[in-house]
Amino acid sequence: MRLLVTGGAGFIASNYIRHVLRTYPDYHVINLDSLTYAGNLENLKDVEDSERYTFLKGDICDNNIAGGLEFDAILNFAAESHVDRSILDAQPFLQTNIMGTYNLLEIARQRSCTFLHVSTDEVYGSIEQGFFNEESPLMPNSPYAASKASSDMLVRSYVETHNIHAMITRCSNNYGPYQFPEKLIPLVILNAINDKPIPVYGDGMNVRDWIYVVDHCRAVDAVLHKGISGHVYNIGSRNEQPNIDLIKKILTITANRLDLDEGNLMDLINFVEDRKGHDRRYAIDPSKIERELGWQPNMTFDEGIEKTIMWYTSNKRWWERIISGQYIDYYNLQYGERLET
Repeated sequence: MRLLVTGGAGFIASNYIRHVLRTYPDYHVINLDSLTYAGNLENLKDVEDSERYTFLKGDICDNNIAGGLEFDAILNFAAESHVDRSILDAQPFLQTNIMGTYNLLEIARQRSCTFLHVSTDEVYGSIEQGFFNEESPLMPNSPYAASKASSDMLVRSYVETHNIHAMITRCSNNYGPYQFPEKLIPLVILNAINDKPIPVYGDGMNVRDWIYVVDHCRAVDAVLHKGISGHVYNIGSRNEQPNIDLIKKILTITANRLDLDEGNLMDLINFVEDRKGHDRRYAIDPSKIERELGWQPNMTFDEGIEKTIMWYTSNKRWWERIISGQYIDYYNLQYGERLET
């Protein structure tokens, strides 16, 4: 197969590309990414010389983006995804997440190729008790979540109206290697290493369900190969944790790994004003994908968070180049063009 993976220089999609190239020796992956601030080609440095990997710089909102490319499926990972940024300015989220998805759906319709839309559990909103399943109503509470819910509805409409072959995945919070430092887990790790305050919204008791990124990639792969058109598949690993408990666990492991004073790291915790529209609890029921597609997470949270902390502490150059902004130059060095800012 030839796969067009959008947003492939980002956290989850770069892990997915690596998974595909390792798993399927006869697959070719085209990585389409506009290289906004969170796109980092260094995430794929280990596969960039593969004959089965092609990088294309481009915007999913460009209706000529497919050009003369040949592919059997589009996997849409591309998205503006940071909730805080969507609160400050929703426009880029509406443009990329809604209009970009529309444009890709049109390409899928015209070419009669498979479309897999990678979404989020945030479209369901917050839940006090029980779990979200695929039939739960969509009640997004942030501009980011609303933009993803809108794109989900577009995908559904194209299945019903145009009979395209498309599936939607909705995953819980991811963690693991190559996650941009603005997100919670890498932020805690790096602030601990650098002796900086660790901001915690509200009382820290907001609950999230965490999944190791490689398990998410395996689930997406299962949906691509075995999913039923028009279906939604929730992806989670039943790993609910209050944010404050997660942060303290990370600090304990980091202190042990780097021989730092645990008490000093705990003192870095800084409770700040709660985020606007902050969902209290997410909880995913992944029974459908487990039952129908035979997927199960392989990584326990304790194993995964240990591996993640080890990765960040062992890959200082990677995150230092992001913090300094030097990672942007990597595109120029590889492709000899000026990166627009």
